[in-house]
Amino acid sequence: MNNAKLEGKIALVTGARRGIGRAVALALAGEGADVAVADVVMEDGRLEKVAGEVRALGRSSLAVKVDISQAGEVVAMTRAVLDQFGRIDILVNCAGVWIPGQTLVECPEADWDRVINTNLKGTYLCCQSVGRVMVGQRAGNIINLSSQVGLNPGAGAGAYSISKAGIIMMTRQLALELAHAGIRVNALAPGIVKTDFNIDLWRGPENESRMAGMVPLGRLAEPDDIARAALFLASDDSAYITGAVIPVDGGWQVTGTPRS
Repeated sequence: MNNAKLEGKIALVTGARRGIGRAVALALAGEGADVAVADVVMEDGRLEKVAGEVRALGRSSLAVKVDISQAGEVVAMTRAVLDQFGRIDILVNCAGVWIPGQTLVECPEADWDRVINTNLKGTYLCCQSVGRVMVGQRAGNIINLSSQVGLNPGAGAGAYSISKAGIIMMTRQLALELAHAGIRVNALAPGIVKTDFNIDLWRGPENESRMAGMVPLGRLAEPDDIARAALFLASDDSAYITGAVIPVDGGWQVTGTPRS
C-alpha cells in the first residue's frame, strides 16, 4: 500500500476497542482515512486509546460508545460521526460476541438472544443506519465480519455460527440492494485469530501449536492479517468486487482437516 489509498475518506469501525477492530482502524488510518471508532465498552479507556493511536498517525478520530443491538444507540452513533465528519465512506462491522462451548441444544434462550441480537441484528442495524447515509451520498463501502464457522459448522460454535452465516446472506442481499447507489458490500470470514476474544482456544504454546496444526499455512492469524484484507476491500483496488465473502483463514476452507 502507498499510504494514501484512502486519503479523504471517513471510516467507521465498530468493535474497535481491541483485536481485529483495532487493527482495522489503524490500517485504514495508515492509508489516509479519518476513523471513528466505536465499542460497547468505553470506561476502561482502551477505545479512546485507539482513537489516540489513529491521531498519532496524523488522522482525525472520534470514540463513540454504542451497543449495536440497540437501534437508538446505532442511530446516535451514526449521527455523532456525521456531526464531526459530515459523511461516512467506509463502515467496517467488527463488533460481536460469542459464548464458547455451547451446542444449539444446550444453548439457553438468553444466550441465543445475546449472540443473535449483537452479531446479526447489530450488524444489520449498523448497515441499515449507515447504509441510508451512503444511499444519500450515492457512494459507500461496507465490510462485514463473518467467520469460517459462518461457512461451515464448528464444534462448540452454537449460536455464533448461525449469526455469522446470517451475516453472509445479509452481505449478499445488501450488495444486491445497494449496488444501484454505488455502494459495495463484502464480508471477510476469518479463521482463528490471536485476540483476547478467543484466547481460551489458543492460550499457551501447546494449544496454539495444536490449533495451528489444523491450518494449511501452519499458523494462526494475527489481527493485522484480517486488517490487510479489510484494507483491500475498503480501497479502490477492489472496485469491481461486491457481494463477496473472502475467507482469511490460512487455507482452512481448502481442507477443513489438520495438515499432515
